[in-house]
Amino acid sequence: MHVAIAVLTIIASFKWGNWKNWRKYHASMFFIATGGLLYEYIVKENTLWKFHPDFLYGHEMVVIVYALITMPISILLFLSYFPEGWFKRSFYILLWSGIYIFIEWILYNFGRISYQNGWKFWYSFLFDIVMFSVIVIHQFKPFRAYIISLFIIIFLINFFDIPFKIIK
Repeated sequence: MHVAIAVLTIIASFKWGNWKNWRKYHASMFFIATGGLLYEYIVKENTLWKFHPDFLYGHEMVVIVYALITMPISILLFLSYFPEGWFKRSFYILLWSGIYIFIEWILYNFGRISYQNGWKFWYSFLFDIVMFSVIVIHQFKPFRAYIISLFIIIFLINFFDIPFKIIK
């Protein structure tokens, strides 16, 4: 199922993505990839959600596929059609959050994702809204997005009582 999502994301990006201007979105694509990998590093033993692998690979490879392929390419798609105007932008963020939560609902129902340490399915929808909002901020004001992300990380670590991994 994870492979199918990655392949469908790639296909969608060739059909609808603005690849001729990919450099315009590159920093935000890198931002989401780095965030995904950093999350896994910080909470490795204390994840809030855990992917359950398909037949081809283990959990770590699922994380790498999402962090380096699926998420950055979906951000390219998201930013390719980002509208003007606050109402349209808010609706667009909700639409993409709905797409993400629908895919997560499928993963959840097929046993490809589970939740730990107090995380609930509906938290993911709130997280998606915040994530897409921060991606938009990053696209236009990157430094602000880094600061906001730092506060979000601190909040999530404290709220879910996740031990912070100390570098040895």
